[in-house]
Amino acid sequence: MNRLKALTGPLYPVVSVTIVLLALFSLSRLGLALWHFDRVSDAQGWSHIFASGLRVDISSICYLFILPAFLSALLAGEHWVGRIWSWVLRIWITLGLWIVVYMEVATPPFIIEYDLRPNRLFIEYLVYPKEVFGMLWSGYKLELFIGLVVSVATVVLGWRWSKSLVTGLRYPKWYWRPVIAVFIVAIGILGARSSLGHRPMNPAMVAFSGDPLMNDLSLNSSYSVIFAAKQMKSEASAFDFYPKMDQQQVIAEVRASMNVASQDFVSDSKPSLVKHIATYQGQPKNIVILLMESHGARYVKSLGGLDLSPNMDKAIEEGWAFTRMYATGTRSVRGIEAVTTGFSPTPARSVVKLGKSQTNFFTIAGLLENLGYHTQFIYGGESHFDNMKSFFLGNGFTDMQDFATFSNPKFVGSWGASDEDLFAKADQEFSKMSNQGKPFFSLVFSSSNHSPFEFPEGSISLYNQPSQTVENAVKYADYALGQFIEKAKQSNYWDNTVFVVVADHDARTSGNKPIPVEYFHIPAVIFGGDIEARKDDRLVSQIDLAPTLLSLAGISSQNPMIGHDLTQDVPQEKQRAMMQRDKNFGWLTADNQVVVLQPEQGISTYLYDSESHSLVSHDVDKAIINRAHANAMWGSLAFNEDFYTAKDTN
Repeated sequence: MNRLKALTGPLYPVVSVTIVLLALFSLSRLGLALWHFDRVSDAQGWSHIFASGLRVDISSICYLFILPAFLSALLAGEHWVGRIWSWVLRIWITLGLWIVVYMEVATPPFIIEYDLRPNRLFIEYLVYPKEVFGMLWSGYKLELFIGLVVSVATVVLGWRWSKSLVTGLRYPKWYWRPVIAVFIVAIGILGARSSLGHRPMNPAMVAFSGDPLMNDLSLNSSYSVIFAAKQMKSEASAFDFYPKMDQQQVIAEVRASMNVASQDFVSDSKPSLVKHIATYQGQPKNIVILLMESHGARYVKSLGGLDLSPNMDKAIEEGWAFTRMYATGTRSVRGIEAVTTGFSPTPARSVVKLGKSQTNFFTIAGLLENLGYHTQFIYGGESHFDNMKSFFLGNGFTDMQDFATFSNPKFVGSWGASDEDLFAKADQEFSKMSNQGKPFFSLVFSSSNHSPFEFPEGSISLYNQPSQTVENAVKYADYALGQFIEKAKQSNYWDNTVFVVVADHDARTSGNKPIPVEYFHIPAVIFGGDIEARKDDRLVSQIDLAPTLLSLAGISSQNPMIGHDLTQDVPQEKQRAMMQRDKNFGWLTADNQVVVLQPEQGISTYLYDSESHSLVSHDVDKAIINRAHANAMWGSLAFNEDFYTAKDTN
């Protein structure tokens, strides 16, 4: 150590911390790889993960220490400036150590939840400290305790160690300092970029597997989060990630994939704007969307899942049930985007959270508000979460019924009032509006089936132990839904309302496939006074629900939604589901062919086996690939070119 100190002089603190950080990153990566031994082996990723991981770690450390190394070369010394710099450097080193250690410690629970390293979701949750801390305190006390202990230990030990690092150093002559500083900057930039090409290193450069987690293991969590933060500054576009396609070809393919006649397109400047004629031609009806948090098909017996949703199964028997409904994404805001706007998924965040879509963006709420409907959002939590309130109020919703409006809720958990309270509130609101004789549209969003899975004790017979499991939470959410449906059947609004109950997404999306199709399968049932019972085995997407609800409610309109009106016949060749998993886009056809677009990895094609849930490499007709490719590009094109504004709809 003394020899290293003598050789490196004022750079000794940075060199020492670099060695320690490389060891920490490597040990953490080794632990994560051993934890997922089978998946790493299946991906043949052992050498790649560690070789690419070293590259990412060196880049991360260069970004972290290029500035302090540069300043150390110029300022370190026994004079008063040097002493001040020693304190600054010690703080820098301590904070750097803490960030790295904390992020690696936070990684396993994040992987358990999302099957990925911490990413933009980690940052987005930090925007809502009240809700997130409540969730963590209720369900993750051990993780919080470990994080606190590790943080305190890292800061204390790091601060003490940093003192020894800046003590007893040898300093070069003044005339060598600029030379050393310039050399350090050159080495630092080269290491940070980790490339001689025009683009610096990014996660796509070290990606090697169709399993997203395997690609993430090549990163470290500090790099993953910081890269996500950087990306959030300029929203992702499909044109930045997927193979290029001419805009006119995108428009032509998307129009061809819509189930409308060519003469019904009304604008060349708004390519998807179409005049839609409702199937039902009577007095317009109310529309209610019951959006169920994380209620995937795997929890519904009649869809091949666990026997946890008897009330959903009953609704499936009594209503218009879609047996092959697929979510567009893996987060609630993606589900909200699909069912309220009919907008297709993109590599960017949901439009619920994008700045440009906070006003004048098409939603069915805005359409119905202009037709005299009372438009409402009912939620047991805080409606500002995930930017819902801002998006809704800017785009047609006029009435926010969130936690602050609930009187004496039966049970309050980390995410707000329980689902029983939510549905009781919904019944009260619908009865009141029905008595007033004004048509209404309402989005009712449940939350009990969300980690840490809190619900009133004694309300259900537990499926397993302990009580706070996803299975028990699903069972409770279904119980609350069943209570609401029975009340609604006896209500004054039942006969004049079109209801749909649909999941926003599945509970978790995991696995080593670029698009794990089975985790996008969700229940969806339309019901109400005159909805006839039927099982619909067509392949459908969440974006098909909004056009269908409008048609069933008797709302003819001019709107930009590309989804199908399912009251009409949809040819098998036009049936599809589109799925977005982070930056991966998937297109599923009715005969189970799958097209996947991945950032900088081109287009891959598969055959999906719905029994084994396997994806097998398979040649797909070029026409299907082009159709999938165009739809993957459409959302970004429509958003960037303002094809989806509300001002041209009626």
